[in-house]
Amino acid sequence: MAIARGVRFILLFMIAAVIVSMTGVAVSYFLLTRGPAVQSDSVLWLRIPANLGEQAPDDVFGLFDQRDTVGSVVTALRKAKVDDRVSAVVVVPPFAPVLWGTVQEIRDAVIDFRESGKPIVAHLEFGMGQAYYLATACDRIFMSPTSPLMLVGVASYELFFRGTLEKVGIEADMLAAGDYKTAINTYTESAFTPEHREASEALSRDFYEQLIDGIAEGRDMTRGRVREIIDQGPFVAADAVSLGLVDDLAYEDELLDRLASDDEPVQLDFATYRRVEPESLGLDTGPRIAVVYAEGMINFGSSTPDFPGSTQLVGSRTMTEAIQGARDDPSIEAIVLRIDSPGGAATAADIIWRELWLAREQKPLVASMGDVAASGGYYIAAPAHAIVAQPGTLTGSIGVFGGKFAAAGAFDKLGVGVDGVTYGAQADIFSPVDRFSDAARASMQAQVDDTYERFLEVVAEGRAMSRDEVHAVAQGRVWTGRQALARGLVDELGGLRRAVVLAQTRAGIDAEAEITLVPYPGPRSFVEVLTGGVAAQAVGREGAWPGSPYARTAYARWAEIELANQGAPLALMPGVAGR
Repeated sequence: MAIARGVRFILLFMIAAVIVSMTGVAVSYFLLTRGPAVQSDSVLWLRIPANLGEQAPDDVFGLFDQRDTVGSVVTALRKAKVDDRVSAVVVVPPFAPVLWGTVQEIRDAVIDFRESGKPIVAHLEFGMGQAYYLATACDRIFMSPTSPLMLVGVASYELFFRGTLEKVGIEADMLAAGDYKTAINTYTESAFTPEHREASEALSRDFYEQLIDGIAEGRDMTRGRVREIIDQGPFVAADAVSLGLVDDLAYEDELLDRLASDDEPVQLDFATYRRVEPESLGLDTGPRIAVVYAEGMINFGSSTPDFPGSTQLVGSRTMTEAIQGARDDPSIEAIVLRIDSPGGAATAADIIWRELWLAREQKPLVASMGDVAASGGYYIAAPAHAIVAQPGTLTGSIGVFGGKFAAAGAFDKLGVGVDGVTYGAQADIFSPVDRFSDAARASMQAQVDDTYERFLEVVAEGRAMSRDEVHAVAQGRVWTGRQALARGLVDELGGLRRAVVLAQTRAGIDAEAEITLVPYPGPRSFVEVLTGGVAAQAVGREGAWPGSPYARTAYARWAEIELANQGAPLALMPGVAGR
């Protein structure tokens, strides 16, 4: 009896502890998420974080340490534009390099803010090229007095692992459909092939031209003059001012004094202002439009981080459920598919494509491309009524590859013996030891070619083009958004807001009307978050390595290898999955 009472006491104690803990978490969440008090004549200090994603984390830590997204930065500028309490904005571009689509999305929002007539200036703590490109959209540019301006043009480099694999005794046995499907070159070559170099030069050249266009427009210079200046870079701070690239040199406190109209300026940080609800300023109200997010590598199953804090996966099951939910909800007037994906498993992309094709028959469907919407990422964009991309979006890559890694040499070097039992002539097709036999290679090539033809069919149907017209701009070739527009793969240049306007117009909603954006997949409930794998998420959050771009890139390469070893044809553009 005494033992039973003791057990009951322990159970009651544990239940009470859980209830108290959950109550404490709920109270903390309420206190941290309620709207902040914003003083009049505030200067919004918009320090833009690096590694911006599309979606906030869906875990218990995300309730308190919200992940900054591209959308949260753009929304801050939209709010500040109409908020009478905000008198000016200072944009502090990130020091770390980011992809062009993100930079241009924020740059568009800066240009839109300028319509308010309020001053918006940039403060370069360290003047890198992309940071400067973003800064040129502002009214004026200030830079730290000791900072150089690293304006030197555009360069890109790619890694090739053939020599590394040979040293450890691994052979990349790969097949591809498309002369420009260079995904396999990472593992099969030691340097650029002619087609690979041609494609890379075309991309870098267009990024360079976009850089020149932005500087020329923002600093009121001719394009020829901008070229001359870039060829003289980099610049010490004083020379950047004398050449008209920067307006003045100032520290943060000096800049705040210049912008504020009162004797005691109020500095409002981004983390605080982010908590101001757009609805309180009359924004994001009215008819509902769904935004379905596809961020990460495409695979089967659920959309989850491939490893906490690392590569995000776009799961076909999660995506189909989200699309069905948006399609069947009578309150949703239109659907915007927001893509930031290099692709992945071709069949998984086709499953998502099917649900989107069904959705477009019921409601307007517009695709909005972020940094990357390539290969499988373009596959799922194809059924949209209209496709919108930033000039610097990486897209296209309409091609397929497959293969495996044969590690006989590596096992031999390590003294590892491998033996097996097979039944069936082709049962050992994915042996981890040997290369493909001639028969196996022919079978795999047939799969890759068939998937490529299906890819061409999907694009031709969605874009109202012939198979040969698509093939001419496909073959795995990667394009910038601007290049894709000229080739009929994209309808307009712009960001998410432009895609939303197209969607609401197609739905018969006034283009000037405020609308409510409804994210899909929707956020989990508070209880679901608390019970949804807190321990696993904690491992990823506490580990330091996910924050390293080198570690993320290495992990992304490993994720690509794992996908290849599944044996399914891949519609994937490598090298960007681990951003």
